[in-house]
Amino acid sequence: MKKVKVLVVDDSSTMRGLIATALTKDPEIEVVGQAEDPLQARQAIKALNPDVVTLDVEMPNMSGLEFLEKIMRLRPMPVIMVSTLTGRGAEETIQALEIGAIDCIEKPRPGNEHSFEELPYKVKIAASARVRPLVKADVHSREPVHAPVLHDGYVPDGRLVAIGASTGGVEALMALLSGFPENCPPTVITQHMPPSFTKSLANKLDRLCAPKVQEATDRAKIKPGNVYLAPGGDNHLEVTSDLHCRLKTGPRVNGHCPSVDVLFESVANSCKGQAVGVILTGMGKDGAAGMLSMRKAGAKTFGQSEGSCIVYGMPKAAFEIGAVEKQLPLDRLAAAIISETSKNKKH
Repeated sequence: MKKVKVLVVDDSSTMRGLIATALTKDPEIEVVGQAEDPLQARQAIKALNPDVVTLDVEMPNMSGLEFLEKIMRLRPMPVIMVSTLTGRGAEETIQALEIGAIDCIEKPRPGNEHSFEELPYKVKIAASARVRPLVKADVHSREPVHAPVLHDGYVPDGRLVAIGASTGGVEALMALLSGFPENCPPTVITQHMPPSFTKSLANKLDRLCAPKVQEATDRAKIKPGNVYLAPGGDNHLEVTSDLHCRLKTGPRVNGHCPSVDVLFESVANSCKGQAVGVILTGMGKDGAAGMLSMRKAGAKTFGQSEGSCIVYGMPKAAFEIGAVEKQLPLDRLAAAIISETSKNKKH
């Protein structure tokens, strides 16, 4: 089997060593080079032609974000961002995922010393991901949506929307929620992401989108016009029968906490058919069984189409077991959800 070739880019020799050690434990991965700044990395990419690059967010000579933009414009390739648990680090990591990085991972710290254990898995997913060239003139200039532009006269019919996503999900959620009106249906989301980054993602989505987007808290009332994002960490997000968020400690499901399956199963049990399920880009099968339960309970279910996914894993698994009623490209999903949950929907 051909090994995945990885270039490690970090200004700390200690961190480069930790990353390389974590990766070389997997026999399917080969660390072909290391670089301490973007200038060295640029030459190494040309000389070594790696399959995946791990990139530090904060570096000398040129920031990781600046270098990532150059990569995605000039030589698009899978990149995994490696970040510290700081407010700035988390915000820049979310920005990197918007630019086109495939995934992110947190540097080891007290309380999370083993964060690099997932790195080989993430690298192998990244190697098979669909990478798109960066074509926006400037991703930093994207304007927030301050008021609903689409769906004039939309009145939500009371149904809840449950969304699951993983690899590539940050970009997908930004695109999807940007199409939601201010008075959107009550929406809950589980996005696979390290615990230090979900709050920054919620804040970014809140600035970008018309509805109120927030990290879910235990017992928060689920209301129209609001979007609740599962916090990363040790809790699964569930929906109660009286439409409150429930953060419940539990083991990983399908290798994840929070898990999309746990969210979808709770929606199937609590909302019966009064819900819409949406499964977006991501590796693996998390959410497939839960979405099938939702569909059997009478919910409408949508899956992101293969051509618009960074990784067509989770939507494929759900589609193959009959959980997805309709597959749609990402740019058509928001309109479909809003049309489906409108009181004025034409049957």
